[in-house]
Amino acid sequence: MRAGLSLGEALPATRPLRRTTMAHEIRERLADEILFGHLAPGLRLDEQSLADRYGVSRTPVREALKQLVVTGLAETLPRKGVVVAIVTPERLALMFEAMAELEASCARYAAAEMDLDERQQLVDLHQMSVAAVEARDADRYARLNLEFHAVVLRGCHNVFLSEPAFTLRTRAVPFRRAQFHNDAERLDHSFQEHLSILQAILARDGEGARAAMRRHLAAASEASAQLLRREA
Repeated sequence: MRAGLSLGEALPATRPLRRTTMAHEIRERLADEILFGHLAPGLRLDEQSLADRYGVSRTPVREALKQLVVTGLAETLPRKGVVVAIVTPERLALMFEAMAELEASCARYAAAEMDLDERQQLVDLHQMSVAAVEARDADRYARLNLEFHAVVLRGCHNVFLSEPAFTLRTRAVPFRRAQFHNDAERLDHSFQEHLSILQAILARDGEGARAAMRRHLAAASEASAQLLRREA
């Protein structure tokens, strides 16, 4: 998104709200816009502009923004109100370090606990990513990457591991997606790293899956750090 773009210009057209809890629906849609890079860090999330966009009062928008702040996707700043969160390189490194610990543990348990359907789903996602890599389709690969990790996290069958892992992954998604656009080789490397994770899980090699996931997230952390340094 170019500098100086208004919130109204930044957001694409939206469909009518359908869910009973409007605040929840608005929060999910804003989260998607942030996660897929359509709302830049530091952009002010104006209540009235959002209320006009969704055709609702400011009350559900205000509640949705509170929920976004809780997830870490937005923050409240003095005299500016709620803005899309800005992540420093130091904070990003800490976030990836914690995420690597959680996801590595999830992968270790997933190797033992995933059923046949879950294993097949992981295989299918990896095979679908081949076309995205060959076409250099960073957006499609980013979506498949997100789904691949989600299957692994759910596959550990331990919500006390997967839920905090999902929370951290939510905060990291904008950076994961951006790195695929800024480093053409990252697509190939990520694909091969996924293959190592997949092979270990299919072999029911818990320690191998744990180590492969840690290597994968260490590489993702470095790629994201390079992106931040380049932007700085």
